[in-house]
Amino acid sequence: MMAAKKPSALGKGLSALLGNTDVSMNDAGVSVLTAELSYIPTDKIVPNPDQPRKEFDNEKLEELAQSIKENGVIVPLTVIKENGKYVLIAGERRYRAAKSVGLKELPAYIKVATKKEVMEMALVENIQREDLNAIEIALSLKGLIEECNLTQEQMSERIGKSRSVITNYLRLLKLPAEVQLALRNNEITMGHARCLVNMESDSECIEMMKRIIDKALSVRQVEELMKQSRQQKQPKETKKKSLPEFHVRQKDLIASKLETKVEITRSQRGKGKLTIEFKNDKEFERIAELLSR
Repeated sequence: MMAAKKPSALGKGLSALLGNTDVSMNDAGVSVLTAELSYIPTDKIVPNPDQPRKEFDNEKLEELAQSIKENGVIVPLTVIKENGKYVLIAGERRYRAAKSVGLKELPAYIKVATKKEVMEMALVENIQREDLNAIEIALSLKGLIEECNLTQEQMSERIGKSRSVITNYLRLLKLPAEVQLALRNNEITMGHARCLVNMESDSECIEMMKRIIDKALSVRQVEELMKQSRQQKQPKETKKKSLPEFHVRQKDLIASKLETKVEITRSQRGKGKLTIEFKNDKEFERIAELLSR
């Protein structure tokens, strides 16, 4: 039977999030090495259904499997015990690779955590590795914010990313499904997606995405094309006086903070109207909450 090599020195991994919550397990087949580390039969380990990462690079998995075959699993998995099984919190790539080469048991830290803590740890572990695609990160952030009833500011503190970074990720979920898929498949970049999310309609967004892919356009080229498009549309709208630069900047700032479309109209005398768009009651409640702070 092939066994993973048992390391002599191991890092704490996600222990900072969990605190001192390690437990000793005496299940059949589970070899307790220390108060923190155990060897668990591979067939007792199951993937986390809330794992943010949904796609795995087969070529990289094969490389990892070869390394594990030669050297064993050096960095233990992190799991929680649930209904007689051990649910992965961190280390699914190692688990998949080790399983593919026939390892019968794997080193793991067994932790005690709530569902919310498991979601948070899985997200933090993956974001810190920076190998999730942008849509996976956006969906994970959205799920965690809703599940744990967090504000974006609280989410920012939890995962160590600025609020603007979180806002930019969440805005990606407003893109048409076809554009989100292109981002998942690395056909367009995060920079491209941030440009596309500002387009007026889904059809224009999809059309621009196709041009990006077909012509291998850079982000700068896309920004220039969008600028030209806005200028071409301007003559029909310039009968209204153009907004002062200050109003334009503030409109963009408000739209960014509220994560929705904002319009400002203004007369020559300075009288005007600020219009905030919302798509449904839930979005209205979200915007109202932001405005009430």
